[in-house]
Amino acid sequence: MAEEIRQNDVASSSKSRSFWSSLRWIPTSTDHIIAAEKRLLSIIKTGHVQERVNIGSGPPGSKVRWFRSSSDEPRFINTVTFDSKPDSPTLVMVHGYAASQGFFFRNFDALASRFRIIAVDQLGWGGSSRPDFTCKSTEETEAWFIDSFEEWRKAKNLSNFILLGHSFGGYVAAKYALKHPEHVQHLILVGPAGFTSESDAKTDFIAKFRATWKGAVLNRLWESNFTPQKIVRGLGPWGPNMVRKYTSARFGTHSTGQKLFEEESSLLTDYVYHTLAAKASGELCLKYIFAFGAFARMPLLHSAPDWKVPTTFIYGYEDWMDYEGAQKARAQMKVPCEIIRVPQAGHFVFIDNPSGFHSAVFHACRRFLRPDPDNESLPEGLSSA
Repeated sequence: MAEEIRQNDVASSSKSRSFWSSLRWIPTSTDHIIAAEKRLLSIIKTGHVQERVNIGSGPPGSKVRWFRSSSDEPRFINTVTFDSKPDSPTLVMVHGYAASQGFFFRNFDALASRFRIIAVDQLGWGGSSRPDFTCKSTEETEAWFIDSFEEWRKAKNLSNFILLGHSFGGYVAAKYALKHPEHVQHLILVGPAGFTSESDAKTDFIAKFRATWKGAVLNRLWESNFTPQKIVRGLGPWGPNMVRKYTSARFGTHSTGQKLFEEESSLLTDYVYHTLAAKASGELCLKYIFAFGAFARMPLLHSAPDWKVPTTFIYGYEDWMDYEGAQKARAQMKVPCEIIRVPQAGHFVFIDNPSGFHSAVFHACRRFLRPDPDNESLPEGLSSA
């Protein structure tokens, strides 16, 4: 009877929380994010552990906290580690802008068969801590992500790992590898942002567009740090429906590859909403890293001669990120570099064509997985740029 009463109390409490949550203008919280993440990852067959890794209140030796905060409150990086075979190489996965580690949900099972997979939410994103973002320059903003990741690495006691970053996460991964190459065995950049600058010839169109009233308005919004997430928050209780329409269109109607199943779409929509609608933090990096038009203020291309880590670029055929930037960087690199293109895939290549993406990753890491990597040809269906 006592057990039955406790269960009824729990059910009643859950209904009460659900009721009050429904009355909030923005119906989300950190608890909602973690719960949505667990629901999304429940379809993963591989065993895994979710943890919040303490990275302290700021970089050691620095007079600033995360960042300029007067608080000594410790911050945490949301981390998911998947079961693996003994002696498997470690693959750390970093998500892109307006995303979080759960976006790789279609890849964890396949990749965990060969690697020890660790996926993280960057500081200020997903289920990680969301400190007030008070960076005032490109240098400070890069340090926010690079230094917090380094503190996470120390806390996890990792020394040698393969680092994979998607889009903006690719930019952060590359900048981290430039600063801490001794820890990165191989770098995999998936549709990375940040290789082109405003001086690129292709910016003529942006310059002309800025001269129009529409361009002037959008440029003003960009420089005022108006982010897509603010729209989601502004819609309040109607935000989830807008996110649902986006995920249905992007990974359904307008998908270039394998569409999401109904359950996948529902779980991803729920997860994406809560990660977008939560407190603004890491998202406010945008104007400091990129100029209007997504052109990097400190382009990775300029650092190509200083690259110290072997690198593989992976792009979907329909990726709006241009692989020509990677080709220009490769021409200046002094380390091994290859560019792989995956068919039936756009910018979210790992969602659009999971099997093609997995083949590309396995090929990129063949020297860690195969006894005779030099004699292995590119898997069928993939192409080299």
